[in-house]
Amino acid sequence: MKVLVNAGPWLAVPPPGYGGIENVVATLVPALRERGVQVVLASVGSSTLEVDELISVFDDGRFTELQKPYNQVMGIAHAHQARVVAELRARDDIDLVHDHVEVVGPAVLSALGGPPVLHTLHWDLHKHPAFYGAFPTGIAVNGVSESQLARAPDALRAASFGAVHLASPLADRDLRVERGEHLVVMGRICALKGQHVAARVCQKLGLPLVLAGPVSGRNSAAELDVVVQNPYHPLHSHPDVRYHLDQVSRYLDGELVRWVGAVGGADRDQLYASARAALFPIQWDEPGGTAVVEALALGVPPVGLRRGCLPEIIDHGRTGFLADSEEELAEWVLRVDELDPEECRREARRRFSPSVMAERYLELYERATTR
Repeated sequence: MKVLVNAGPWLAVPPPGYGGIENVVATLVPALRERGVQVVLASVGSSTLEVDELISVFDDGRFTELQKPYNQVMGIAHAHQARVVAELRARDDIDLVHDHVEVVGPAVLSALGGPPVLHTLHWDLHKHPAFYGAFPTGIAVNGVSESQLARAPDALRAASFGAVHLASPLADRDLRVERGEHLVVMGRICALKGQHVAARVCQKLGLPLVLAGPVSGRNSAAELDVVVQNPYHPLHSHPDVRYHLDQVSRYLDGELVRWVGAVGGADRDQLYASARAALFPIQWDEPGGTAVVEALALGVPPVGLRRGCLPEIIDHGRTGFLADSEEELAEWVLRVDELDPEECRREARRRFSPSVMAERYLELYERATTR
C-alpha cells in the first residue's frame, strides 16, 4: 500500500519543539513503514522524517504566520493543499490519502474524486459548526478519542470509523532517570491547559512545580518579554500571552513554581521522566491527550481533572488519579506515591505504543479502500 500522509504546512515533521499533529505523524509513519506501507509525506521542506517521498510548497513551517491577520494567512493551507491535489492528479499509484489538515483538507479532497481519504480529527469538533454540520460525503474520518466523537455533529459521526488513541515512541523505550520531587505540567501555556490551577494547588501544598511549554510560540522568558514590552507587537494582546501574564505569572517565584519555557528533545524527556507526577488540570474536553500518554510511558503518574479523553487514558487508582474539582485534585496529588510507575509503563506499552496505533490505522486504511 502507498499512502499520502498530509501533515500540512505549519511545522516540520518531526517538529523542532512543540507540535501536536506533526508529532503524531512522526510517531505513526515509521511504524507504518515497518509494516511495508510506502509513505509520501506532504509537509514542508525542512521535514527530516524518513519517508519514501516528500512533497512540499514551503521550505520551512509557516506556524508563526498564524498570528497574522486572516487575510494574510488564509492562502497558506490552500497553497499547500493545491500542491497535494496536483500530486494526486499527476499519478495513479496512491492508494489512500491520510489527511491531517483541518477543514481545508477534507473540503478540497472531497471534490477531487481521487483515491479514498481518511481524515483524522485532532481538535475540538465544535470549532467549525457550519462545515462539520454538513460534512462532505465520501470522506471517512476517525477521532482520537471516543469522548471527542461523542460530541461531534451528526454528519461527522456518520462519517466516522471510530477512534484511534494517540501513541508515543516513549512507550517503546525504557527511559529511567532518578526521580525528583517536582511535579510538571507539560504543554502549551494557555487557559485550556489550566496551568494556573496547577500553580495554585502546588503553592498551597508547598510542592515544587515546573511549567514547561511555549506561550503563543514564544519559547523563553526573553522571547516573551519582547512581546510584553511592545504594546504594538501583534502578539501583545494574544489570549495566551494575557493568560500567562494575568493568571500564571503571579505564582512564578523562581523556586517553588517555575516556568522554564519550551523544552525539547532529550532535555524534555529528562525533565518529564524525573517528575514525581504530571498534572493535567484541563479546563476543556481535551480530545487527544498526548502528554498524558507520554507521562504513562515514562512511569510518571498522571493526575488530572475528569474531562475529555482523560478517563479513557487513565485508569483511576491504578495508572493515575482523576478529580472532579480543584480541591479533590489537591488531595490526589498528595497520594501520587501510592501509584506504581511500572504499572504506568506497562499500560503505555499495551495501549499506546506506535505499533498499536499503526495496526489500528491499517485496519481503517483497509476499510476505507474497500468500502
